[in-house]
Amino acid sequence: MDINKRFPEKRVIITGAGSGLGRALALEFAAMNWNIAIADIDRERARETEALVDRRGGAGLVIECDVTKPADLVRALEMVKKKWKGVDVLVNNAGVAAAGYFEKIPLDRWDWIIDINLKSIIHGCRAFIPQFKKQRSGYIVNVASNAGITCLPEMGSYNVTKAAVISASETLRTELSPGNIGVSVACPTFFRTNLMDRFTSPDERQRHMAEKFFEKSRMTAEKIARHIIRSIEQNRLYVITQKDGKFTWWAKRHFPESYFAVSSYIYRKGLMEKYLGITPDQSRA
Repeated sequence: MDINKRFPEKRVIITGAGSGLGRALALEFAAMNWNIAIADIDRERARETEALVDRRGGAGLVIECDVTKPADLVRALEMVKKKWKGVDVLVNNAGVAAAGYFEKIPLDRWDWIIDINLKSIIHGCRAFIPQFKKQRSGYIVNVASNAGITCLPEMGSYNVTKAAVISASETLRTELSPGNIGVSVACPTFFRTNLMDRFTSPDERQRHMAEKFFEKSRMTAEKIARHIIRSIEQNRLYVITQKDGKFTWWAKRHFPESYFAVSSYIYRKGLMEKYLGITPDQSRA
């Protein structure tokens, strides 16, 4: 169903909308004349998105929001209810990237990434689901990553949080269906964005590898955003845009043992490093 027909009030809140995929989504909704709550911890970036949204044809509402604080998400809901008397779509988009050998990732970095990538989505869903149930209408989009499916080496903390987001979304898909509430989970691979701005790793090598992956990507945040909106219209659970993401999703589900055998072989032989033009790290053996 056309998203504007399903949600004629056209009300969406997007966390992390000050930049990257969040901003791209805000602008796609703005082109359809939606009311867009721009929730971001960086008020200046949120203001920039608001100006772009207004020029594109939408109506922006800036909400300064730290997604690691449950009270901020509750306050965000109260603000959109006061402004628009409800909300139709929640996009839990805020997130950060991290890498590192599993045993070298400091415990405080585990806490940091779990708070932002996973618990923020829990906070967002807990705050907004009661409103959706009251309305008997709504949609949740959780932005995960193909990393939650492929579980590539040296990305342990990131993989764990994104796999958990996929699991939470799968759970909510069935749990919320009686209330006419849809759920999608976006699982993009690398695409051109500013995710490296807050990237953290105990080893500089992983940062270099991540930068190389982003450099090689031809996918844009705008294309991912458009696919997410189409997936809402089609009520699709999994939003997997890129061909490499679709292939790994298919391979792991149909041939899991073979998938990890091939993945391990590629890793042992340093084939990914050769592809990226990076010197193999002997310390991983």
